Amino acid sequence: MTKSNRIIAHVVLPVPVRRHFDYLIPDNQSTRHPLIGKRVLVPFGKSRKKVGLVIGQSNLSEIPPDKLKAIENVIDESPLLNDKQLNLLQWISNYYLAPIGDLIFSSLPPILRLGHKLEIKREIFWQVSATGKTTDKSSLSRAKKQLAILGFLSNLDGPSSRFALNEQFHDWRNPVNELIKKGLVETIERESSHLDHQSDFIDIILNAEQQNAFELICKGMETNGRFLLDGVTGSGKTEIYIKVIQKVVNLGKQALVLVPEIGLTPHFITRFKKRINAEIVLVHSGLTDNERLQAWIKAKNGTAKVIIGTRSAVWTPMKSPGVIIVDEEHDPSYKQQEGVRYSAKDIAILRSRDEKATIILGSATPSLESLHNVEKNKLNRITLYTRVENAQPPKFKLIDLRGKKLHGALSDELIESMRQVIGDKKQVLLFQNRRGYSPVQMCHECGWIHKCDRCDIPLTFHKHLNRLLCHHCGIQRPQGDACQECSSTEIIPVGHGTERLYETLSELFPDANILRIDRDTTRHKGAMNSFTDKILSGEIDILVGTQMLAKGHHFPNVTLVGIIDADMGLYSNDFRAGEKMGQMITQVSGRAGRASHPGTVMIQTHYPDHPLIRLLIQNDYQNFAQIQLTERKMVNLPPYIYQVLLRAEGYEIDQPLNFLRQSETKLRNIADNLEIFGPYPSPIEKRRGRYRFQLLIHSEKRSELQKYMHEWVNKLEQIKIGNKVRWSLDVDPIDLL
Repeated sequence: MTKSNRIIAHVVLPVPVRRHFDYLIPDNQSTRHPLIGKRVLVPFGKSRKKVGLVIGQSNLSEIPPDKLKAIENVIDESPLLNDKQLNLLQWISNYYLAPIGDLIFSSLPPILRLGHKLEIKREIFWQVSATGKTTDKSSLSRAKKQLAILGFLSNLDGPSSRFALNEQFHDWRNPVNELIKKGLVETIERESSHLDHQSDFIDIILNAEQQNAFELICKGMETNGRFLLDGVTGSGKTEIYIKVIQKVVNLGKQALVLVPEIGLTPHFITRFKKRINAEIVLVHSGLTDNERLQAWIKAKNGTAKVIIGTRSAVWTPMKSPGVIIVDEEHDPSYKQQEGVRYSAKDIAILRSRDEKATIILGSATPSLESLHNVEKNKLNRITLYTRVENAQPPKFKLIDLRGKKLHGALSDELIESMRQVIGDKKQVLLFQNRRGYSPVQMCHECGWIHKCDRCDIPLTFHKHLNRLLCHHCGIQRPQGDACQECSSTEIIPVGHGTERLYETLSELFPDANILRIDRDTTRHKGAMNSFTDKILSGEIDILVGTQMLAKGHHFPNVTLVGIIDADMGLYSNDFRAGEKMGQMITQVSGRAGRASHPGTVMIQTHYPDHPLIRLLIQNDYQNFAQIQLTERKMVNLPPYIYQVLLRAEGYEIDQPLNFLRQSETKLRNIADNLEIFGPYPSPIEKRRGRYRFQLLIHSEKRSELQKYMHEWVNKLEQIKIGNKVRWSLDVDPIDLL
């Protein structure tokens, strides 16, 4: 270390290196000390400039002062991140073995990463003009879109944001401009708010079980309690969230609510808006960069009292945090699978500790990790056993598929039950967790399968596109008329995706209104909202979809749920497959019979006597999860041990394999008490043209694993062949594929 007479700023940059960079603070910035937490513009390399963030300052550096470059500009008047937030980010960087600069900049809104100023921007809003309020609506009878928009604006308590119009209408700008020309609509400017505030709200009356849970949480707030709210599907966990948030807001504090996928839960948001008398902002990737920035600023300065978002919202700063809620806490989407591989749920728990806020993890199917934390008294478990409004749990029926003739993927028993339900003017939900038409296209003559050239998996046929798609790398290929091995033209579809199931249903139920919900049909903004409205209005008879239908939806008219293929999770090389299967079946089943109408769940399986399926149809997820935990403990798997996964991939098969072999040797040289498995091929050995291998490390002590990992990472970066492969470290991996 060299001591300098000048103050040196320790700056992190958005580059994949595990250290900071030192820069001199110019004399003309002396009145702006300290700079910690502020963004700065610095020279980097020979001619580039980068936006960095100051994480510390001193008069010490490993580089001689005369060789240090100076900061060119200080961007922020006040710190973006305070000491507590920086300390948390540093801890997270150490835990996840992630480059500190990458981590900090990935936690900021995209606009701030580019060096833009932190400022609240004014935005255009639309409202009905004085003329529009008195005009005869029949004058717009031929302009149906204009009439619908005018009606929408007329029913609002105030002006509408672009966000609200996007949610309701597709291609609304031209009709709105026509209404402005006619003097029926006018624009105003005010502070940006992509989620409109509602001044009047509806209070919630809790039942006895909910009230008891609410009181326990309120009592725990005095000591910043940690809770697992374990409630059966339809037990009213959301109402408890809302009641807790109301209390927090009344105390002048803020609430952060994480949900798995914001686009799948529009009515979740609507319920919050109607019942919480405070400004609510959303944080998710579907917003514009400016909308995300404005939400971030309002959360940081305390204007927004409720922040609702997906995984990345966990980084949102709050002026006065009171409660953090993680809904559907078991959902794997809370774990980031690219870049910095963090768990938003675990970070939420850390934030609640550091910021002295209460945390609530909610689920009808808690993760095994959370149940293990209950055993270790790290979480207080509150259980809701009954559904709200006296709704009864659904009845289960197993359909043994062995030796039976199927209509596509559907059994006679399921088809007959569907006819009865539709005849009674109720709705059917069919769950098939594969999108596309068929997951395999096979030659009937020789058995050749059309695979992705870049990945080690079959291509999925999408009939509406007449294309074969790879669901891993996104590559598309024409269907092709002949087998590439024997030239036969008998290419047959094998298996059923949602698109093929929809086709079968259209033939069996020609008069029914059928709706398919999967990633292909919900790509357009607002599509899920529109679909949900159709379902709730009773317009739809049969819903067909993937796991998107299992997350948090309340469809009171659904009385029959059909699970098309329940066997996928029974036999898998993923040790979490059983847990995922149990959660999915329980969650999907919970969509049935949520109102006064009794519900039925029909499960098609080739293994009707399998003990795990038997437990699930007894509506006994608790015992199911306990069996899973016992098995994990017996074979020494998470959550009873801790894991780090080193992945490596390259275009030549020897490169990642050699890198991992050298990595294994270096780890064994520094640690002889860790279990090391591999190197071995990834379950999907080839993906996007790269060969993939991995090394898995086990330890019974988290602290011991962390101690060795930091020394190991430094040695990994010294392996020469590492420059020719793409490698990454995943701490607490949940996906070993």
